[in-house]
Amino acid sequence: MQALRSAFIALSHNRTLRRFLEHSSLGVRLSSRFIAGLTMEDALRVAAEVNRQGIAVTLDSLGESVTSEAEARRAAEVYHQLLEAIAARSIEANVSVKLTQMGLELSAGLAESIAGSLVEHARSLGNFVRIDMEDSRLTQVTLNIVRRLHRFHAGAIGVVIQSYLYRSEADIEQLLADGIRVRLCKGAYNEPASVAFPRKGEVDANYARLSRQLLQSPVYHALATHDPAMIDAAKDFARRHGIAPDHFEFQMLYGVRRDLQRTLVRDGYRVRVYVPFGSEWYPYFMRRLAERPANVLFLLRNYFRS
Repeated sequence: MQALRSAFIALSHNRTLRRFLEHSSLGVRLSSRFIAGLTMEDALRVAAEVNRQGIAVTLDSLGESVTSEAEARRAAEVYHQLLEAIAARSIEANVSVKLTQMGLELSAGLAESIAGSLVEHARSLGNFVRIDMEDSRLTQVTLNIVRRLHRFHAGAIGVVIQSYLYRSEADIEQLLADGIRVRLCKGAYNEPASVAFPRKGEVDANYARLSRQLLQSPVYHALATHDPAMIDAAKDFARRHGIAPDHFEFQMLYGVRRDLQRTLVRDGYRVRVYVPFGSEWYPYFMRRLAERPANVLFLLRNYFRS
């Protein structure tokens, strides 16, 4: 299973396959289970549909490392337009942003400036920006930027922490001390054993431990998982400690475990779905397959059935 995961992570960097799939009807059709569409209008339409099921949304304009400041500013402009459209249409949604898309690998200062303008815009509209976490090379610089922006825009910015990293417990302790909102996930990059737990059981155990830290915090946090065992453990811990269901939310990916999303809503829990869109969907798509290789069979069955 680990070998298959590593293979999909490697494929996520394959430029030839990426060019073919992102520009072919086959690729667009395969990706449609996990990607809301290629345009902002597609994403807003899907967000409204998800809202009608009692589920909130976080919107992600797909794209990662940019090669120029102009590209970074164009990527940010999409998010500025998204924030305005969310407000104008009264959609229950916030946005998720990768700092490499804002120019982090060109200049940390550039990324901080561009992201800062987005967070300021979101705060003016009563909205929120979640800074996605990328591979472990960028963990510290990402956290540094989030902490600095939080000082000026408290409540309008949060970050993602990955339970497969050894450092995550200490990072969460610092974020809680700062009052910064956290989305906890397991992690979707291929990390070495020097920085990340190599075995699934260890990742799961750390996820459960970090979940308990977050649930006991006075700050509103998000638990991102499709694992019923992790969800049940969080629900049980919350019940035993008198933590209200509206004190936190479960987050899931668009197209994954829709049945579980509906069940949680029916049982009175808050749920938010991560809805990605855009033409640069290939790396995201491959990481979803790497997280759960059984998704490959699921996609193929549905492709040929349809």
